[in-house]
Amino acid sequence: MSEGVDRAMRVLEFLAREPAQLGGVAAHLGVHKSTALRLLQTLEAGGFVRRTDGGWTVGLRLIDLAQQALDSLDVRAVARGHLAALGRDCGHTIHLAQMVDDDLVYVDKIEARGQVRMYSRIGRTAPLHASGVGKVVLAYSPPSRLAHLVEGVTLPAYTRATICDPAALRVELTAIVERGWAADDGEFEPLITCVAAPVRQADGAVTAAVSVTAPTVVATLADLRAVLPRLLDTTRQISRDLGWSGP
Repeated sequence: MSEGVDRAMRVLEFLAREPAQLGGVAAHLGVHKSTALRLLQTLEAGGFVRRTDGGWTVGLRLIDLAQQALDSLDVRAVARGHLAALGRDCGHTIHLAQMVDDDLVYVDKIEARGQVRMYSRIGRTAPLHASGVGKVVLAYSPPSRLAHLVEGVTLPAYTRATICDPAALRVELTAIVERGWAADDGEFEPLITCVAAPVRQADGAVTAAVSVTAPTVVATLADLRAVLPRLLDTTRQISRDLGWSGP
């Protein structure tokens, strides 16, 4: 790597932490102020840094490029290794679902070991109000988005356990946010249960979720609750790989 490129990278990393005066940049690089100024002016011309009252800071072009890079991340590609590891550890079916417009779509699936295959398949949609992954995404949706998805629409009953009343659903969604995970105990398919947890984008938005699913003859909801620490660790790792840095 050339000395100039190395210095430019070091300056950008330095200014990304906090704005700095010319003297601070020069000291960080170990160069004369005139050398640091020439480098900053070159980066400024390209939109990578800018001058402010607090000195120098990152430029809007760098911020835009960073956002483009984050937007280009494929959740499925990022999550795949984590999902496979979770499947090996727990032995149950693992689903990754992601919002596509107003639909929640299964975008990846790890089959269970030695069990009957689940009805779900990649590309099929999941009901937002009657699935673990769906309720997770709803629970973390902004109020206006949530209203759009659940109010003024029919919430069909798939089983006797399906929550079809919007008010009751909102109570359930509040509980999901409080505990950080959702459950589906036969709400979409009888005798099928799951636990699900949110996957966060870099800005904290939840548009995807991961679930661990099993027939109740193999694992009850109480059994699946035992894998929650491993599931939550998995979704945290995926979220961090997507750029999220929250707690």
